[in-house]
Amino acid sequence: MSDTLESVLASKRDAHLSQLIDLLRIPSVSTDPALRGEVRRAAEWLRDDLAGHGFETQLLETGGHPAVVARRHPHPGGPTVLIYGHYDVQPADPIDLWDSDPFEPVVKDGQIVARGASDDKGQVFAHVKGAQVLIEAEGELPLNVTFLIEGEEEIGSKNLAATLEKHKDLLAADVALVSDGAMLPGSVPTLTYGLKGLAYVELRVRTANRDLHSGGFGGGVPNAAMAVADIVSKLKDQNGRITVPGFYDDVQPVSDEERAQFERVPFDETAFREGIGVSATPGEAGFGLLERLWARPTLDVNGMGGGFQGDGSKTVIPAEAFAKISCRLVPNQDPERITDALVAHLHALAPEGAEVEVLRHAGGAWALSPLDGRAVQAAADAVRTVDGRDPVFVRTGGTIPVVADLQRLLSCEVVLVDMGLEEDRIHSPNEKFDVALFHRGVHLSAELLRSLARA
Repeated sequence: MSDTLESVLASKRDAHLSQLIDLLRIPSVSTDPALRGEVRRAAEWLRDDLAGHGFETQLLETGGHPAVVARRHPHPGGPTVLIYGHYDVQPADPIDLWDSDPFEPVVKDGQIVARGASDDKGQVFAHVKGAQVLIEAEGELPLNVTFLIEGEEEIGSKNLAATLEKHKDLLAADVALVSDGAMLPGSVPTLTYGLKGLAYVELRVRTANRDLHSGGFGGGVPNAAMAVADIVSKLKDQNGRITVPGFYDDVQPVSDEERAQFERVPFDETAFREGIGVSATPGEAGFGLLERLWARPTLDVNGMGGGFQGDGSKTVIPAEAFAKISCRLVPNQDPERITDALVAHLHALAPEGAEVEVLRHAGGAWALSPLDGRAVQAAADAVRTVDGRDPVFVRTGGTIPVVADLQRLLSCEVVLVDMGLEEDRIHSPNEKFDVALFHRGVHLSAELLRSLARA
């Protein structure tokens, strides 16, 4: 790191933290109509901060909450990096479980505690400050930079794909950076290059026009709850393989290089089990736990219900029951095709007397960047500069639809440079972000831009 950049980073630490606290004070809860004005105020705050450092800024009206776009393109025709994040936050409820006001940030034991501290204000703001310190240290950015900071991520980014489509020229980029996740335990520098997709359905079964007395009708009529249980029990075989016809047809196998990367991940399976209180890690036979978590498709029941749910007993045969079922998908599975196949399979498994309805819910595409791609390798170089060690390359079982949208609509390589920790309590009371990791994020962002420019 140059003496100039080092000195600017040191001189701005207090100001950066103070500014983050100001941003965290704004209750930009996108799901609450009563806070719509506060959501816009957060967008305007970010717009003004970026404009104050020479970025051309605007608020894109999306039909919902606005998206902040800020561009500084000092190199016409040169490479462009798009940095994505979101300024909206989850509701703070339940308030009584917070140790302090969720929108009056507190710095305690090296942690800044507030709603949005890690998800995602702290992480995206580290990128904002990283670009700004680089401008101050070197006079200009080494490549073109566009920020896209949306206000609807916590409500499903329902307008983002249309916004990307409409403003392709404005948002065009060669590489996209996303920081909206967590490093491996122990603050291990982590670069995420792959995400799973999602298919989600709700199975509803009806067997009669009302719940029936089990003494009067037992043994002579179908039972909706048992029908759902029967269907669900047949969705996997004894080896953990999903039985949906054609489910695995398009699955892209993990390469030898990736499997070698998985083996280098400092992953303790015993600690994994103990941390979540499970005694076993069953799954698809023939694959290790990390590969199943990150790179094999899955099917899980997310909820089931039907019949009497109250205290005590009530002798009824349920007329209606349901199950919610999600599949996490991998390259090259198509969420729509998998959903179609799952719907057909659920109908085919219906036992006699069961009327089946399947509702389609959320879906999302997988995303994968090549390990040897310029963004991933440039990010790795930046991590080595900042942390003095090699990063660990990981996939994740989660789904972030915007990543696939960026790849599909802007045709750019995407890398996730996570700055937070799993224990940051995102979406929970007392959300936090390590102050030292925030400052590391500012430094890392500046080095990322340098490294990508060299690449």
